[in-house]
Amino acid sequence: MNILKSIRNLNKYELALWIGSMTLLLAAFMINSHKDMLNLAATLIGVTSLILNAKGDALGQVLMVIFSVLYGVISFKFRYYGEMITYLGMTAPIAAMSVITWIRNPYGEREVRVSHMNFKKWTILIICTVIVTWIFYYILRYFDTPNLPLSTISITTSFMAAALTMLRSPYYAIFYSLNDIVLIALWVLATLENPIYYSMIMCFAIFLINDLYGFYSWRKMRKRQED
Repeated sequence: MNILKSIRNLNKYELALWIGSMTLLLAAFMINSHKDMLNLAATLIGVTSLILNAKGDALGQVLMVIFSVLYGVISFKFRYYGEMITYLGMTAPIAAMSVITWIRNPYGEREVRVSHMNFKKWTILIICTVIVTWIFYYILRYFDTPNLPLSTISITTSFMAAALTMLRSPYYAIFYSLNDIVLIALWVLATLENPIYYSMIMCFAIFLINDLYGFYSWRKMRKRQED
């Protein structure tokens, strides 16, 4: 895997989206008087992961593992244990498995073969999501997690998104988009207590744009692959 080759594989629109996203994140970092290099590193790696995921490039999932670890640390610092547990205990491992799944199901050199979801897969996924959400709710409540309802919803959307990513479904991007909206709300609440987390609001607002593009891109990929 070569990140320079992956970046060169982006089309003009994707390159503009990536550069624009990076620029906005850097600008948000610079104007924030409470600068945190860990936040900056996580956001830059995260947005790079998303644009490569939109291309179906397995390197995007490698970067997602790194982002998940950094984001878990950031979440721990604010006592968002739900986010920490979700990304370290669920998103990162599933992203690691997705690397293997994507590499084993290629369509060309730097593109995964898009899969279809059938009734059986959706049923199993929904049942697993309900179980995971129920278990994590009590774990988060035990740790007195701030903003428990939103943190619980984040568990649900994150699990669905990560699982659909591993299953190579375009709908992964829809659930990541829903998760981005939840996370924007969570970090707005965190920023009201500590302005250092302002950059995380900008981060997930930009993630939302990239995830929506990811859904559009994967729909095009599937159509092209099936023609």
